[in-house]
Amino acid sequence: MTLSKNIQFIAPDMNGAGLRIALVYSRFNTPVCEGLRDAALDELNKLGVKESDLLVTSVPGALEIPLVLQTLAKSRRFDALIGLGAVIRGETYHFELVSNESGAGVTQVTLDHGVPIANAILTTETDEQAEVRVDEKGRDAAKVAVEMANLQKVLKA
Repeated sequence: MTLSKNIQFIAPDMNGAGLRIALVYSRFNTPVCEGLRDAALDELNKLGVKESDLLVTSVPGALEIPLVLQTLAKSRRFDALIGLGAVIRGETYHFELVSNESGAGVTQVTLDHGVPIANAILTTETDEQAEVRVDEKGRDAAKVAVEMANLQKVLKA
C-alpha cells in the first residue's frame, strides 16, 4: 500500500536543535562504555543538540542505569534520555540477570514516565563483539533519542 495524500503521515525529524537530552553510562567495561558515550555525544552534536542542553552522568554498572534514568525522567527537564552500557557474557548466570533486568528497567521507566529512552546497553558474548559495536550503537542511540523526542512533541501537540 502506498501512502495517499489523505493519510496523515509524520516523517522522522532528526533536528536536535533545542532538545534537552540526558545521557547515563556505565563505568563497568570502561573502554566500551566510554566509546559509546563519545560516539553518542559526537552524533548529538552533529544532529544540532547544543552542549548546554546536555547532561552526562555515569553509574557503576548496567543495573544502576534504570534508577538514574527514572530520576531524570521524573524531573521533566529532558526531552529524551540515553542509557549506555555493556554487559559481556562471563561464566556465570549473572550475564542473563544483568541483561534482562537492566533492559526491563529501562523499558519500565519509558512507559511509566512517557519520556523516550534510547537503550544502548550492549549485550554481547565477547569483548571483541562489544568493541565492534561501540561507534554504531552510540551513534544510533543519539539518533533514536532525537527522533523519538521530536515524535513525542508532535504527538502531544
